[in-house]
Amino acid sequence: MYAVIETGGKQLRVEVGQEIFVEKLDVEAEQTYTFDKVLMIGGEKTKIGKPYVKGASVIATVNKQGRGSKIIIYKYEPKKHYHRKNGHRQPYTKLTITEIAG
Repeated sequence: MYAVIETGGKQLRVEVGQEIFVEKLDVEAEQTYTFDKVLMIGGEKTKIGKPYVKGASVIATVNKQGRGSKIIIYKYEPKKHYHRKNGHRQPYTKLTITEIAG
Protein backbone atom coordinates (compact mmCIF):
# COMPACT_ATOMS: atom_id res chain seq x y z
CA MET A 1 0.00 0.00 0.00
CA TYR A 2 1.25 3.48 -0.81
CA ALA A 3 0.00 7.05 -0.61
CA VAL A 4 0.72 10.36 -2.30
CA ILE A 5 0.93 13.23 0.20
CA GLU A 6 1.41 16.97 -0.14
CA THR A 7 3.85 18.78 2.14
CA GLY A 8 6.04 21.83 1.77
CA GLY A 9 4.62 22.61 -1.67
CA LYS A 10 5.72 19.20 -2.98
CA GLN A 11 4.04 15.86 -3.59
CA LEU A 12 5.65 12.64 -2.33
CA ARG A 13 4.84 8.98 -2.89
CA VAL A 14 5.32 7.17 0.43
CA GLU A 15 5.08 3.61 1.75
CA VAL A 16 5.13 2.20 5.28
CA GLY A 17 8.68 1.97 6.63
CA GLN A 18 10.10 4.48 4.15
CA GLU A 19 12.38 7.30 5.35
CA ILE A 20 11.75 10.68 3.73
CA PHE A 21 13.20 14.19 3.92
CA VAL A 22 10.68 17.05 3.83
CA GLU A 23 10.74 20.80 4.37
CA LYS A 24 11.18 21.67 8.05
CA LEU A 25 8.15 20.89 10.22
CA ASP A 26 7.55 22.41 13.66
CA VAL A 27 7.76 19.08 15.54
CA GLU A 28 10.30 17.77 18.05
CA ALA A 29 12.32 14.59 17.42
CA GLU A 30 10.75 11.22 18.38
CA GLN A 31 7.21 12.63 18.12
CA THR A 32 4.57 11.63 15.58
CA TYR A 33 3.25 13.84 12.80
CA THR A 34 0.03 13.31 10.82
CA PHE A 35 -0.29 14.31 7.18
CA ASP A 36 -3.93 15.14 6.38
CA LYS A 37 -3.35 16.26 2.78
CA VAL A 38 -3.47 12.83 1.14
CA LEU A 39 -3.99 13.09 -2.62
CA MET A 40 -4.18 9.38 -3.40
CA ILE A 41 -4.06 5.96 -1.74
CA GLY A 42 -2.97 3.04 -3.89
CA GLY A 43 -2.90 -0.70 -3.41
CA GLU A 44 -5.56 -3.33 -4.06
CA LYS A 45 -8.19 -0.60 -4.26
CA THR A 46 -7.11 2.86 -5.41
CA LYS A 47 -8.69 6.00 -3.95
CA ILE A 48 -8.13 9.33 -5.67
CA GLY A 49 -9.09 12.58 -3.96
CA LYS A 50 -10.75 15.70 -5.34
CA PRO A 51 -8.28 17.23 -4.32
CA TYR A 52 -7.80 15.24 -1.07
CA VAL A 53 -9.06 11.82 0.04
CA LYS A 54 -11.64 12.32 2.80
CA GLY A 55 -10.77 10.68 6.11
CA ALA A 56 -7.32 9.57 4.95
CA SER A 57 -4.12 10.29 6.83
CA VAL A 58 -0.47 9.26 6.88
CA ILE A 59 1.27 8.98 10.27
CA ALA A 60 5.03 9.42 10.52
CA THR A 61 7.62 9.46 13.31
CA VAL A 62 10.15 12.30 13.35
CA ASN A 63 13.73 10.97 13.35
CA LYS A 64 15.61 14.26 13.42
CA GLN A 65 15.71 17.90 12.42
CA GLY A 66 18.72 18.98 10.39
CA ARG A 67 20.21 21.19 7.73
CA GLY A 68 21.29 20.12 4.27
CA SER A 69 24.70 20.57 2.73
CA LYS A 70 25.82 24.09 1.83
CA ILE A 71 24.89 25.44 -1.57
CA ILE A 72 27.05 28.27 -2.92
CA ILE A 73 25.36 31.13 -4.75
CA TYR A 74 27.82 33.21 -6.80
CA LYS A 75 26.78 36.28 -8.77
CA TYR A 76 29.16 37.85 -11.26
CA GLU A 77 28.97 40.51 -13.95
CA PRO A 78 31.98 40.76 -16.24
CA LYS A 79 33.75 44.12 -16.61
CA LYS A 80 31.60 45.71 -13.88
CA HIS A 81 33.61 44.76 -10.74
CA TYR A 82 30.56 42.99 -9.34
CA HIS A 83 31.06 39.77 -7.36
CA ARG A 84 28.77 38.38 -4.67
CA LYS A 85 29.25 35.06 -2.90
CA ASN A 86 26.56 33.70 -0.63
CA GLY A 87 25.81 30.32 0.94
CA HIS A 88 22.60 28.59 2.01
CA ARG A 89 21.75 25.49 4.04
CA GLN A 90 18.13 24.35 3.73
CA PRO A 91 16.56 23.03 6.96
CA TYR A 92 14.80 19.65 6.73
CA THR A 93 12.93 17.09 8.81
CA LYS A 94 13.69 13.39 8.48
CA LEU A 95 10.61 11.16 8.93
CA THR A 96 9.81 7.46 8.95
CA ILE A 97 6.33 6.51 7.70
CA THR A 98 4.62 4.27 10.25
CA GLU A 99 0.99 4.01 9.10
CA ILE A 100 -1.28 4.79 6.17
CA ALA A 101 -4.91 5.08 7.27
CA GLY A 102 -7.85 5.58 4.97
